[in-house]
Amino acid sequence: MAVRKSREEWKIYGNVFDKFTIQVLQKLEAKGLFDHLASAVALGKEANVFTATQKKDLVVVKIYRLENCNFRKMYDYLRHDPRYIHTKPSKRFVVFSWCQREYRNLLAAREAGVRCPTPLGFKDNVLVMTLIGKKSTVAKQLKDLAPEDPEKFAGLVLKDVRKLWKHGLVHGDLSSFNILIHDEKPYFIDFSQASPTKAPNAKELLERDLKNLAKFFKKLDLVLDVEAEKVKILA
Repeated sequence: MAVRKSREEWKIYGNVFDKFTIQVLQKLEAKGLFDHLASAVALGKEANVFTATQKKDLVVVKIYRLENCNFRKMYDYLRHDPRYIHTKPSKRFVVFSWCQREYRNLLAAREAGVRCPTPLGFKDNVLVMTLIGKKSTVAKQLKDLAPEDPEKFAGLVLKDVRKLWKHGLVHGDLSSFNILIHDEKPYFIDFSQASPTKAPNAKELLERDLKNLAKFFKKLDLVLDVEAEKVKILA
């Protein structure tokens, strides 16, 4: 981690490396999931994201913050998830469950045939997954790079939303921030808020995802009928 950092990178590094997290990183490194952290990528709502070397490749290491996180919001999602209804309202336990939840959701999304990172492993508050992009370059977020064919791209996004729902999962936080564009195809990321379709708020989350997508594609002069898409998905 002895790399030269810009001011923005220091923000990403500075609030996550407590003694406990460093020990977790060392254990995952010892298991061969990565060699060492390479560079800072992003500062998210609940986690700091880095690239890391793994032999000749790069992977992504997502570190959920143990202190500076929206613990109450995370717990609210967990208590509505049938898989986590017995989660204790302890900050550290909630963060560990949140990390495990993203790992499990990514596995489920991959099983559904949705384009997303492949989860490689996790421990406590750290998740390791494959990098979406080319060589050392992480694919751009949809908010930063418009597709060449918005209609075709939107069709692919909605197809994956349907695949997820059919497989029993709703993303719950889908937007131009959580979709990467790579080779003109959408890749969904940030699955920690994804919930089973059996959750009591699943339809509400689905509608929110569709509204977020409609809002974005409207900027590209493409109209998405939220209600019509919702009917197709729930049929």
